[in-house]
Amino acid sequence: MIRTNTVQLSVIPAYAYRHKLKDGGSGITILRKDTAQPGIASISKTSGEAIPSANTDTKLYPAEAFAEAMAMTNGMPYKNKKNVKMEKAEIIEVKDEPAEKQEEEVIINSDEYQMIVDKYSDKNGKLSYALMNKDFIKFAHSSKIVRDMTAEGKSAASIRNYIISNKFKNITGNDDLTSKELKKIVELLDEVSPKGVYKELNDEIRKMLGKAKK
Repeated sequence: MIRTNTVQLSVIPAYAYRHKLKDGGSGITILRKDTAQPGIASISKTSGEAIPSANTDTKLYPAEAFAEAMAMTNGMPYKNKKNVKMEKAEIIEVKDEPAEKQEEEVIINSDEYQMIVDKYSDKNGKLSYALMNKDFIKFAHSSKIVRDMTAEGKSAASIRNYIISNKFKNITGNDDLTSKELKKIVELLDEVSPKGVYKELNDEIRKMLGKAKK
């Protein structure tokens, strides 16, 4: 699985895309036009920065190239894509994911996942986390159940999960989405720091809980 679209870099003559790593993390692959050796980096879950692999030539693939690739692919939703089309009819083959990734592929190929991506994507096809948080916060203030949960002092995590679950079920029209499926969708919306996607929502929930205690 890679993130679309493949982007063309300006700091070096190369293309790049974001993808899942075999170990379950996320990475960036850069393909130069003048060499067959790719540059590969994992994405740190703590700092969000690209960490080049040991066999990546940093002279061919400098930190600036990975930084540009990170910025250009940020917010692009996951999508199954077997080949990456390059200029001059070049095609880079993307190997199939191992068997343990089949569950993620099912989610990515589902109508529900695409509906959520479409709902919160901008005109360039990138996920707008600001739009997503704004919509969730609006729901939080309009929901009597959320108000009751804050008044009862429920945990911020349980309130957030209720909001996300209801919004996603409402968007997809599927009330049968399981908690496991919802959790996987959240993880796929941002592979680096799923909790970070909802920073604004989390801050608002904490404010609501603080006011309820007074």
